[in-house]
Formats: sequence, C-alpha cells, structure tokens
Amino acid sequence: MTAGGADWHPSAAPARLKARAALLARTRGFFAARGVLEVDTPLVVNAPVSDVHIHSATVQLAHAAGALFFLHTSPEYAMKRLLAAGSGDIYQICHVVRGFEQGRLHNPEFTLIEWYRLGVTLDELMDEVAALMRDLLGSPGARRADERLSYRDAFLRELELDPFTATLAELAQAAALIGFREVAAAASAAGNEVQRDELLELLMGARVGPRLGHGTLTFVHGYPASQAALARLDTSDPRTARRFELYCDGIELANGFHELINAVEQRARFEQDNSERRRMRLPVHPPDERLLAALAAGLPDCAGVALGFDRALMLAVGASHIDEVLAFPTVRA
Repeated sequence: MTAGGADWHPSAAPARLKARAALLARTRGFFAARGVLEVDTPLVVNAPVSDVHIHSATVQLAHAAGALFFLHTSPEYAMKRLLAAGSGDIYQICHVVRGFEQGRLHNPEFTLIEWYRLGVTLDELMDEVAALMRDLLGSPGARRADERLSYRDAFLRELELDPFTATLAELAQAAALIGFREVAAAASAAGNEVQRDELLELLMGARVGPRLGHGTLTFVHGYPASQAALARLDTSDPRTARRFELYCDGIELANGFHELINAVEQRARFEQDNSERRRMRLPVHPPDERLLAALAAGLPDCAGVALGFDRALMLAVGASHIDEVLAFPTVRA
C-alpha cells in the first residue's frame, strides 16, 4: 500500500477526538483554578536525557551543519530552568518523542502533562494528581479509592519478594517464572547490582504494575535509590528515593519526584548514567550544562510530576489501544 492509500484517515473516531479536546480544556481549567502558570518550552533541544531506559530522537537542522539536536523526551530540563529563574508554579501540555516505544500503550510521539509545585510535599502532590485524574475520568473516577503503597509493599503483596533484601538469584527466578528465562540467566551470570536493578525494573513492569490500580488510583512510592533519576533520596531511609508512580487499571500513568536541587549530585548521576550507557553500548552525550547551571544558581524546593495524557484519555473513553485516541499514530503520520 502506498503512503497515499487507504490509511490516510485518522485512527481516532470523531467522538474520541472531541473527547480529547474536552479533556485538554478541562486540564487547563484545572490548573488555571489553582493559579498555576502554563508555559511552553522548545521541542528541539541541545542535550538529550542520560537515562538508559529512555532513547532520544536526533535532529539535524540545515542552518547548523554538523550540529546534532534532539527532540525532547520530557520538558523537565527546560522547566527547571524556568523554576530557577523565578517562574513559580508552572505546568505544560506538550508532545514528546521517545525512541523504541511502540505498542498498545506506547506511541513514539505522545502527550505529557508536566507540572511543578513549590514547597509541597510528595503526599500533597499525590493528592493533586489524584484530583486531576478524577476530573479527567469523570464520574467513574470519583468512585475510585486513593491507595498509597510503598514499592517494597507492592513487591511483597504481588510477588512475595522484598525488593531490598531479595538475592539476585531470587529475583532472577521470579523473572524466569514469568517467561523471561534468557534475561534471568544473563543476570545470574553477570551477578552484579546493575543486573539486580534491571530485574527489578522488569518485574515491576511485567508483573507488579499490571496488577495495581484495579478499582483504585494506586500510588507506589519509595522506589530504590538506584532508580532515583532526578529525585532526592529519602533521608529517613537512604535505600529509597523520594519518588512515586501512579497506576490505574494496571497502567502506569504518572511519575513524580521530590526534585533534586543539588547540582553536584545531579552531575554525578549523569556521569553514572553515561558510564552505564557505555557498558550497554548506547549513545553517550555530554550532560545538559544549562540545567546544571540552573541547579547551581538555585532551584527552589519543589515537587514535580509528568502524567501521560493519552493513557488517561484511554481510560476516560474506554479505549484499549493508544491509536484509538490519536489522530495519527507515528506509523501513519
């Protein structure tokens, strides 16, 4: 079939496109009522993320021969620069692009709602995320209980494993039992803490997460420190990060942090990420020096969260595939 064949039409039905517009308007009303400023930051950026699980798309611009740019995977770095410059509470609704993401819940280009609140606790941010989700889900969402569950308790409940004390062999066995035998064997053979974290990520994504949020809005908090990303560590338990994720009907919807404001620590984490990227033979790029300079200048105490709008819309309208709520998925764009 040629590009001009029968697949020219939208993948989302007109009613779904109208629902999309209505929920975007509702989101803007939600933040306007709370006095949160809407901002707009660049899609094309100079520095990609270093997280080994996120893959940035590259861009070449005719006016800058030889220079490499990237499509942002999140507006986080730019929004933190605004925060450091004194913006106050801010939010953004934007398209982001991530490579190697395709499936029922994934399209390489998707819509994020990302926001930052100054001086709030993670519990207060979880309250606000729950309020927005109930608003987006409508009357069915209002009936959902709000569940708060530690990462450790989620693993104990769903796998009868303590993620902080289980041996590498026990984690590998759990992965093998759900069909990931090759991954489990490779992790066991390598036998180091890097593989331990890979197994935890696998078990969370394939077994624990899909069992969460059925009839509830389930917030999982207290992730391992090795998965802190741009979040602070918990001073009361240094094994854990001040980070949460939201699950609804087994779908991960949001990822929130009590934001790290220490530029030295953030640089060290970027360097650690790049070391791991070299080991995995992934592209390695210098860290975002503008972000690090903003942190050094003084990022205010804040908590932030990114919420997948397309997935929230799927739940609101009862869609089973992300294509059903997109005008044109990437393969047909």
